[in-house]
Amino acid sequence: MTLHPKVMDLVLDRVWALLDRLGNPQDKLPPVIHVAGTNGKGSTLAMIRAGLEGAGKTAHVYTSPHLARFHERIRIAGELISEPHLIEILDECYDANDGKPITYFEITTVAALLVFSRVRADFCLLETGLGGRLDATNVVKKPAATIITPISFDHQQFLGNTIARIASEKAGILKRGVPAIIAKQLDNALEMIEARADALGAPLLVQGQHWQAHEEHGRLIYQDETSLLDLPPPVLMGAHQFQNAGTAITTLKHLGFGEDAFEAAVQNVEWPARMQRLRSGPLLDLAPEAEFWLDGGHNPACAATLAESLSRLPKRETHLICGLMNTKDVAGYMAPIAQHAATLQGVSIPGEINTLPGEDTARAAAEAGIEASVASDATEAVRIIADRTPHARILICGSLYLAGSVLRDHA
Repeated sequence: MTLHPKVMDLVLDRVWALLDRLGNPQDKLPPVIHVAGTNGKGSTLAMIRAGLEGAGKTAHVYTSPHLARFHERIRIAGELISEPHLIEILDECYDANDGKPITYFEITTVAALLVFSRVRADFCLLETGLGGRLDATNVVKKPAATIITPISFDHQQFLGNTIARIASEKAGILKRGVPAIIAKQLDNALEMIEARADALGAPLLVQGQHWQAHEEHGRLIYQDETSLLDLPPPVLMGAHQFQNAGTAITTLKHLGFGEDAFEAAVQNVEWPARMQRLRSGPLLDLAPEAEFWLDGGHNPACAATLAESLSRLPKRETHLICGLMNTKDVAGYMAPIAQHAATLQGVSIPGEINTLPGEDTARAAAEAGIEASVASDATEAVRIIADRTPHARILICGSLYLAGSVLRDHA
């Protein structure tokens, strides 16, 4: 964190220079699937990985941020990077950088690319950290496919304050002649993506034009120009996961895989902190009769999908423990979930200097019509809820950083 004064500094010069000093490992990767978007990137890549592994293939995976441990970001041919291997590869990158300025995300991304270049795998799945055009992952000249998941408002201070500008940044991952799988988009986002693809000659597979995915009688119905598939529903909860599954299936079809891979993608996928049911841990011991859930969605679009997921659950009084970062649209987050929450306990996120104070979170919740108060931490919040409603549904939500804290310290 001391290598560069800014956490975010969106240029690629430092990354290209370090990659060159390390022998350009980005040119020695297995076929790359590169994903950008605002929502659903991680879930979509997790489904693609599950599908590839279900077909007997191996995949490197690079995602961010991590939840409990940094090692979650780097999965080498199916296994999380070990502590000794991580130290070794980071030291090598640190030495090669020779004290020059570089951001935390840039040097750790280079480390992931370096280790992926040295271990055999069938595919390499890369998730952008922020944006796309100037993201540190955007250094592969000709990936096997690119993906853009749904785009909405997030990180406006870096990407622009309109959907079109944000889409322009995300569309920066498109490459000349490389097929791109495009999930459902707002019209102005899709127009920007299509213009960029047209300029590059990048073929598009667009949801609603070339393929469809929806829920029907609890099943996943997928249709494109050559097939109609009736598949099991995704094990990840929420209507949006049917859309993410469609994106994953379209990608797997493009790569030449069949129905066994599609079923594995939806049935074998694991992705923590996305409406994850918690079943053990110290927090649950404080309220043994309660039902616990964890979700790390952090923007208004995520809150809308969270509200939809809550509507699918059996009726039960729901109490929220919520912590957000101070860069987020708090009012926009509260609006969709207000009707589903009996109360909300605002908490500050442990160890995060950019946390929104719990008092501010509670104030925004109250303005949205939720009965809200402040707790010092998740433990106190659970005790407050359990004393009032022992059989409550307790949802810890608002930020992946809060979700990571819960998984690291309490699960």
